[in-house]
Amino acid sequence: MSELLRWLRPAAALSCLTAWPLGAATAQTAPTASAAATADTTRHLPIALSEVVVTASRVEESILQSPVTVEKLGARALRLTPAPSFFEAIEGVKGVQVLTPSLGFKVINARGFANTTNVRFAQLVDGVDNQAPHIGGPIGNALGPSDLDVAAVEIVPGTAAALYGLNAINGLANFTTRSPFSSEGLSAQQKTGVNHLNDPSSAARLFSETSLRYARVLSSKWAFKVNGTYTRGYDWVAGDPTDLYPQGNASAGLPGGPSNPAYDPVSGYGNESSNRSTFTLGGKDYTVARTGYRELDVVDYRLRNLKADAALHFRPAARTELAYTYRVAGLDNVYQRSNRFRLAGYTLQQHALALTTPLVQARAYFTHENTGRSYNLRSAAENLDRSFKSDAQWKTDYTAAWNAAVQAGQSVGQAHAAARLAADAGRLPPGTSQFEAKLRELADINNWDQGAALRVKADLIHAETQVDVAQALRGGPWAALPARYDLRAGLDHRTYVIVPDGNYFINPRPGRDQFSPLTYGKTGGFVQAGARLWRERLRLTATLRADKNDYFAVRLNPRLTAVLSPTTRHHFRLSYQSGYRFPSLFEGFSNVNSGQVKRIGGLRVMSDGVFERSYLRSSIDQFNAAVTAEVNANTSGAPAADKRRLAIEHNQGLLRKNPYTYLRPEHIRSLELGYKAALLPGGRLLLDVDFYYNRYQDFIAQVEAYVPLDAAGQPLSPSADPNTVATALNARATQARYRLWTNSQSRVSNYGGSLGLRYELPGGLLAGANATYARLRRTESGDGLEDGFNTPRWIYNLSLGHEHAFRGLGFGLNYRWQQRYYSQTFLVTGYVPAYGTLDAQLSYTVPKPDLRFKLGATNVLNDYYVSFLGGPSVGGLYYLTVTYGLN
Repeated sequence: MSELLRWLRPAAALSCLTAWPLGAATAQTAPTASAAATADTTRHLPIALSEVVVTASRVEESILQSPVTVEKLGARALRLTPAPSFFEAIEGVKGVQVLTPSLGFKVINARGFANTTNVRFAQLVDGVDNQAPHIGGPIGNALGPSDLDVAAVEIVPGTAAALYGLNAINGLANFTTRSPFSSEGLSAQQKTGVNHLNDPSSAARLFSETSLRYARVLSSKWAFKVNGTYTRGYDWVAGDPTDLYPQGNASAGLPGGPSNPAYDPVSGYGNESSNRSTFTLGGKDYTVARTGYRELDVVDYRLRNLKADAALHFRPAARTELAYTYRVAGLDNVYQRSNRFRLAGYTLQQHALALTTPLVQARAYFTHENTGRSYNLRSAAENLDRSFKSDAQWKTDYTAAWNAAVQAGQSVGQAHAAARLAADAGRLPPGTSQFEAKLRELADINNWDQGAALRVKADLIHAETQVDVAQALRGGPWAALPARYDLRAGLDHRTYVIVPDGNYFINPRPGRDQFSPLTYGKTGGFVQAGARLWRERLRLTATLRADKNDYFAVRLNPRLTAVLSPTTRHHFRLSYQSGYRFPSLFEGFSNVNSGQVKRIGGLRVMSDGVFERSYLRSSIDQFNAAVTAEVNANTSGAPAADKRRLAIEHNQGLLRKNPYTYLRPEHIRSLELGYKAALLPGGRLLLDVDFYYNRYQDFIAQVEAYVPLDAAGQPLSPSADPNTVATALNARATQARYRLWTNSQSRVSNYGGSLGLRYELPGGLLAGANATYARLRRTESGDGLEDGFNTPRWIYNLSLGHEHAFRGLGFGLNYRWQQRYYSQTFLVTGYVPAYGTLDAQLSYTVPKPDLRFKLGATNVLNDYYVSFLGGPSVGGLYYLTVTYGLN
């Protein structure tokens, strides 16, 4: 062990070491209260070699013999974690990266290409997808189970599309809840905490979460359960003042920062690229942006989440169960996509029906989403500025004030400051009653050119079934079929239904009213065959999945796996699999007037003709910067119009036609190798190592491209004279600006691996360590359009805990560190600093009346950090949890 640690340490300061999730003995239940005082050693049995998982292969199997990497958080691991909830405990799992857009939710990802929308990582509750339909990804655990009801968490880092077909090309998490048949009675939990200590953006704030669970067995055939959770708090604040356009006026001798006339702070809105204009002042060109507002000015950071569920279970026979579950959630918090949003009155509802028998498993569920009174922070800020003065009038006032200031003898920088002050006369000051009234008004206007409302209603309808074909055959003429062979098949269908609002979505289909419901569906299925050979030491599995999506031809996903187990303690695994991600509703069908930039879906039915006529915004920015620099460098005394005309002619060659086209599905091919072993007497040391290599193509991403217009506002022909095109693209009034969903032309590979160790001492002390390594390797045509890798090269976790260290006292510690990494998003691009956080908890268990106290803290040292650029600063959360009756 010591030799291994010495080898690991140079790699990245103990980067190769992991937390509880590896093999936590979830198959064991806690002893009864009467046995607690005398049978302490039974609580600390070593890793159960018979522990099972179901998510990796959709069948029950040993965690040691899983054909792909699978991580598990069970009851014991969840009791030991210093995280406030089971969902936040996922951050310590090997191979997992977590982003924190809000105190109210976190975003799970694995193996690179992380973003806050989370469309490449699926999240299930008892096998039911809990995504928000119009987004295509979940909003944290908003619709998931409470701490009182969760039984275990299984995470599959890496593509799971061959079995699930849920766009799970980066991974999948499945949360298993407690059955009312096996976990009966009343449970209650109260968390009370405080955050924002020593936060310059906020005073200290209280956090509270109240959860109740009641389950009862009515008879041998009937049981039910109900759950409810209410969370309140004050969200983390995003206040990054970094200028995103520091070179905006460099050619005119003005630096970046607050004195920059084009100042665009990361956490400010209303001063982005679409809010800038070129001003010709004193014979020079200046880029000037509207003043904008801080995020803190236009958002209510109060956090609320109320969720509940009820389930009725029926067991007509042994090993056969039918369950109906209803879930509902309402939330108010901050959410981030390309822009930041205030979710207010946002609701999700879900009805699910599940049938489980020895031969057949079937599910059907319906999810309804309503964005309520939510609004876009960027559009709110933009239109707050325009509510007191139009862009044209503001520009006129700015120009007049600048000229007057210069004539009065002020310097160029002083003149710009004076011009802004004069042009902003009448601007609504943040915090005033007039400002708040106008913000409420704009948040209810469903057009982002005039208001900021997010008004979406969307449904998801899903049905699936899985049949154990081999078991069915063994009951008939194939009764002699050996048990070592396995054959199963599955079929599923999913339809999304959108009620168009005219701003975010429309129905584009010919002959349909734009407000008629829009549907988008997919049908798929899989066949999986397996065999156990060589005295069951070798397990082979082959899976083939086919999916047919609206607007796309059939796609095939194969998966081949092998597990070699020369002994009961040593297991080697190898897998190859393929996966497709089809465009989400938003990527395919969006129709958003987004701050003078029209964001439209990449399906031809939405964006026909735009790709062929447009020019890349990146080249337009380069062209206009060059024109401005040439005009500013020209001291000939010629009229400004002549200088501009010459500069346009000289630099028009910088303009680049849009090379991208209509959406195709995203594709990944993945190869994975792994080794898992239970070592030392009793299996007290668990080692898990994996390595993967992924190859992606056709990344679904966004590109900004502008269409040049003629004087009448009509698109210029693709064959128009280059000088005419360049002149149009040098003026804001003769451009139609678009943000388009399309596919990257890059073929990209990434590789990495992880190593985890979990060591349990005979007395029950549990030590864990893990490290995750991820590396991007761009191989062909790196056009930069693919989503940013947005992933640290190294992440590691170190943990130590004991559930019953002394007379009912227990503790848990977890230290997490991640390396600095480069982040590339539409909101902001740059480096996310490295950070490390220490989480700690001290627990005390009272057998009678079945109480457990947990005093803990995340980021106990209160060192504020950001997990991604544009996101909030995350400090310490200090809490006390009291739990009653959790059996």
